[in-house]
Amino acid sequence: MTMIPKPPDRSGLEQEQFLKILSREEALARFEKALFPRAIPREARKLADALGGVLAEDITASIDVPPFDRSNVDGFAARSADLAMASEAAPVRLALNGETIHCGVAPVLQVAVGTATPIATGGPLPRGADAVVMVEHTQPGRPDGIEVRRAVSPGQFVSYAGSDIARGEALLRAGTIIGSREIGMLAACGIAEVKVARKPRVAVISTGDELVQPGEALGPAAIYDTNGAIVAAAIDENGGEAIFLGAIPDNEAKLEAAMRQALADADMLVLSGGTSKGAGDLSHRIIGRLGQPGIIAHGVALKPGKPLCLAVCDGKPVVILPGFPTSAMFTFHDMIVPALRKMAGLPPRSDAKVSATVPVRIASELGRTEFVMVSLVEGKDGLIAYPSGKGSGAITSFAQADGFLRIDALADQMPAGTEAEVTLFTPHVRVPDLVIVGSHCIGLDLVTAQLASAGLTVRSIAVGSLGGLAAAKRGECDLAPIHLFDDKSETYNTPYLVDGLELVPGWRRMQGIVFRKGDRRFEGRSAKQAVTAALADPACIMVNRNQGAGTRILIDRLLGGARPEGYWNQPRSHNAVAAAVAQHRADWGMTIAPVAHAVGLGFIPFAEEHYDFALVTARKQRPAVQAFLDALGSDEARTALEHAGFRPA
Repeated sequence: MTMIPKPPDRSGLEQEQFLKILSREEALARFEKALFPRAIPREARKLADALGGVLAEDITASIDVPPFDRSNVDGFAARSADLAMASEAAPVRLALNGETIHCGVAPVLQVAVGTATPIATGGPLPRGADAVVMVEHTQPGRPDGIEVRRAVSPGQFVSYAGSDIARGEALLRAGTIIGSREIGMLAACGIAEVKVARKPRVAVISTGDELVQPGEALGPAAIYDTNGAIVAAAIDENGGEAIFLGAIPDNEAKLEAAMRQALADADMLVLSGGTSKGAGDLSHRIIGRLGQPGIIAHGVALKPGKPLCLAVCDGKPVVILPGFPTSAMFTFHDMIVPALRKMAGLPPRSDAKVSATVPVRIASELGRTEFVMVSLVEGKDGLIAYPSGKGSGAITSFAQADGFLRIDALADQMPAGTEAEVTLFTPHVRVPDLVIVGSHCIGLDLVTAQLASAGLTVRSIAVGSLGGLAAAKRGECDLAPIHLFDDKSETYNTPYLVDGLELVPGWRRMQGIVFRKGDRRFEGRSAKQAVTAALADPACIMVNRNQGAGTRILIDRLLGGARPEGYWNQPRSHNAVAAAVAQHRADWGMTIAPVAHAVGLGFIPFAEEHYDFALVTARKQRPAVQAFLDALGSDEARTALEHAGFRPA
């Protein structure tokens, strides 16, 4: 009888690889339940050191402020009844008492009927007086008296004791961040020391063999550690005290030792990377050995941020953020900041929201709540929210966006034209002075530098020439940079304009084939010959450009319908094409000469294209547009463009 071998027990591996996805709301609820309630550690601080602290308890005024009735003006303390009938026609004469009341001087003499006492601003009101006459409303009288030509009412120009702060009044509430105004209120009540919440110490660890700290040289396949710096800064912004412990390689023993030491020294531990349960992801496996209850949630129905891991080890929160910067920062702000602020004694974050129209369709993954970073610009009928298309690996997606919008987990898209609620990253959003939507070029930065120096803000959104034209037609931008060749007329850009748009000449830039120097398939050939040679070699891989880009139109003209290896690799920038060739991921592509020369690649000229601007005529007279046109025509910009390898129109 043949024995069938028993298959190996893979239950542990299957469990290891399984992500139990929780909704955002359930993950937050579980995390909060495991962490709170908890006492907030507090410390005493002298008033001089209290700035920026968070009050750990309510402050009650122990004295009246002001502590006595005082004069608000320079003048004379008097009895209002004596002056009830005073007028220009019938002035009232008062005798002056033999003292002058200054600040810090306690009055001695009573103000009797028919008398007044000279008093300075802030001086304590003497007995018998119930009003102050401004010195401007009096005339000297003889001997030792004054004439008052205006009636006064009881309490005129007097601040009564406790009129600012009353004894026993709640001065400041727990959770208040102490600023200069709060310092002034505390000082006015004579409070020299306050109890503030001790900032939670948050250890920050980056994980990964590929990470290099800023300032060090990058090796092959290495990247700079972005998350460590940005997570530490975000912790400090939200009431914590970040302790960055550097990047730990993917070594389980070293990582566990670092995590144990961090939890011993700090109140909270935040790691980035190592959440997806791949072969090199170790952090989540270590957590189970660090304390109870351990992992609370591993996998949240979020986009970006699905691999987020939340844990509590013996009362201390442990968070493993996704490795990609935008995913890490969004999940940190959305999921971790509420708990961190609560631990720091801070009130919940108050997010400002605005309504904006989404100009393009946004596809979404059904079953995951998606948060989309957007940039705001001013449209004809209100704000327009342009989604960032850079992906969760792009640090600029988070840094340059104005806010985010939410797509419900039950929706697979947000249709173009949707009126959406945008949550802002800052309390206020400043709509840019100049909006440029279309094809990007490094020459743009050379022209707009003058606007930045003049204090004007410029928002440049790279969506390709066709996307820019569509935005210009909808009135969502001031200028759309385009470089579109029309085969019928054999001219650039002008045939693509419609009513309401006019052409502003920009500069000329040489497009061509880029390759690694020494490659015999390309050296010494024309662009058409080089492409023919590339198509004849099945091992020759190209890198393309995205649909809608003017460069893509040129490439397709050269290929004549061919679809070689690499055709569907479609990055969105000239720099990405050059990087693919320089790093041997592709053998050729099309980019502009300045980019090719900057990375030391070979370059075969093909066509000098016209990089121009479709100007929305209705917005032409706006000051920022005029400033851009002036800068574009300036000698300074022309010189800078020529130096960079462009030819001004």
